[in-house]
Amino acid sequence: MRPLPRVHAFTDAALLAAPEFGIRAAAIAAGGPAVALHARARGSGGALLASGARRIMALARPPEAAVFVSGRPDLAAALVADGVQLGSDDLTPGDARRVFPHGWIGRSVHSVEEAKAAVDQGADFLVVGSVYDTPSHPERPAVGLSLVTKAAALGRPVIAIGGITPERAAEVRAAGAYGVAAIRALWLAPDPAAATLAMLSPWMGDA
Repeated sequence: MRPLPRVHAFTDAALLAAPEFGIRAAAIAAGGPAVALHARARGSGGALLASGARRIMALARPPEAAVFVSGRPDLAAALVADGVQLGSDDLTPGDARRVFPHGWIGRSVHSVEEAKAAVDQGADFLVVGSVYDTPSHPERPAVGLSLVTKAAALGRPVIAIGGITPERAAEVRAAGAYGVAAIRALWLAPDPAAATLAMLSPWMGDA
């Protein structure tokens, strides 16, 4: 398996269908192997997710950015994606591994109990959040940096999500995060390529 990327750019159905999606995806993918683009389209069915994932893979190839698929290990396996990201309503990491034997399997968690369960079920990494308040999930209270630290102590890489901005990346790293994930701060940035590099900057020089 290739190293787990540090910066994860999650999509949604609206982004996948946006006219400027290709330009923005290419700009984010220019960050190279340290970046992962996530094909994600909750509630939109498999067709949009599959077409979005294929398009992302084509855009990610020249700079060798990684491609992850959310919620569908079968689709990730069919497309030979680099990883799959699971939510609480998806298959367990162990069950997903039977379908997707080669690649990273992550699990979204919102508490220490969920993080421990995900590790016990075989998750390779944890997506922890929402760390800060975020308009993407206004109904979900922020868990704060303490959960990042506690989850990292379980021995799996932690990707912090929720209200993450380039300005907050350094303090998230200091709390123990292996990397960060975002939607708005990357895809809707005036300069997505610059925003990606700014997100990555606290980890520059790390192996």
